[in-house]
Amino acid sequence: MTLKLGCIADDYTGASDLANTLTRAGLRTVQTIGVPAADLALPEVDAVVVSLKSRSIEASLAVARSREADTWLRARGARHVLFKICSTFDSTDAGNIGPVMDALAGDSGDDIVLVTPAFPETKRTVYQGNLFVGHVPLNESPLKDHPLNPMHDANLVRVLGRQSRRKIGLVDLAAVVHGPETIDHRLQDLAGQGMGAAIVDAVFDADLTAIGAAALKHKVSVGASGIGLGLARALVAAGHVHSHGFAHHADAPVGGMAACLAGSCSQATLQQIAQAESVMPVLHLDAAGLVAGPDEARGALAWARERIAQGPVLIASSATPDQVGALQARHGREAAGHAIEQAMADLADGLIGAGVRRLIVAGGETSGAVVDRLRIPGFLVGPEIAAGVPVLRAIGAEIGEMLLALKSGNFGGPRFFTDALALMR
Repeated sequence: MTLKLGCIADDYTGASDLANTLTRAGLRTVQTIGVPAADLALPEVDAVVVSLKSRSIEASLAVARSREADTWLRARGARHVLFKICSTFDSTDAGNIGPVMDALAGDSGDDIVLVTPAFPETKRTVYQGNLFVGHVPLNESPLKDHPLNPMHDANLVRVLGRQSRRKIGLVDLAAVVHGPETIDHRLQDLAGQGMGAAIVDAVFDADLTAIGAAALKHKVSVGASGIGLGLARALVAAGHVHSHGFAHHADAPVGGMAACLAGSCSQATLQQIAQAESVMPVLHLDAAGLVAGPDEARGALAWARERIAQGPVLIASSATPDQVGALQARHGREAAGHAIEQAMADLADGLIGAGVRRLIVAGGETSGAVVDRLRIPGFLVGPEIAAGVPVLRAIGAEIGEMLLALKSGNFGGPRFFTDALALMR
């Protein structure tokens, strides 16, 4: 297997988003959980997205795991590796975007790295280096209250500059609209000025095509699924990849019972939970109880076992920003988050033991904890449920045939859970 594109994602739902985007663009794509074992049997594919749970861990660990993934991908022929980050640039002044970018760029020998989290399809745009969520700057959006990585600055040149050893420049929209050659010339000019990375503006879908073509001339890029789409288009246009659809067997029915778990505290997920209450049993967990010990999760599992034979259920630990803040103040941000994630993973394990074979998980950190607990090494990418969220078929899993959907908190419409269940047969 010779890969045309390698990708390293800093969380599992972001990896699913990217794998879905690449598949829609015609690349045969597999998402792996962690760096694959040498004996994992993979189908013939054009791209592999290595999923890491590295967004909010200590920076040196994120760097080490990302470099290991980079080595694995390049050993299988990937000339270009995309470090996939969140489209809202989730990070702090300590990282982890900057430290990982610095390490991958240093290993590759690239003088300058192209960086953009823009993905207009999901209303993430960059103009004059500032990231917008819909019509408002990042720091005025609900992401300013993110429980792990609150974002208080929309200027990505400044944000990345605070966490990288490299000087950060800007390729503005005026250069982008003139196409890949102009982008490349601007990057060369910035490199000549001592810049080691550049935020690249993107406002329209066509901008991604130009950015992808320019990025493909380099060995490393950093961004969200939008730049992944641009890279995929460039590979197809250059004839390096023949356009394919998703694997025909990726959406084959598996049957079995279905359940949903929600750990995200985003406004979108809270609205989706509220809508789901009209069509399925929903249990709202007490987050403080989850932190206090195992009894809350045990009670939830017993509640689910009484109901799942009659139809899907939803269990939610999601809470409002004020409730999350109060819990973090009592127990500490990391301790509270870890305890809730592990409780949700316990629930997932128990649900699988009870016969669930179709599982929907909302929230990046929650998805990471669940997939790690279930020891699923990889996924085939199936049809799209919502923008950035595909149906995933487990491959190489001890539990056998299973379908999952891993949703970033902000993704999907109000009926996401029912829409997902309709596709996961």
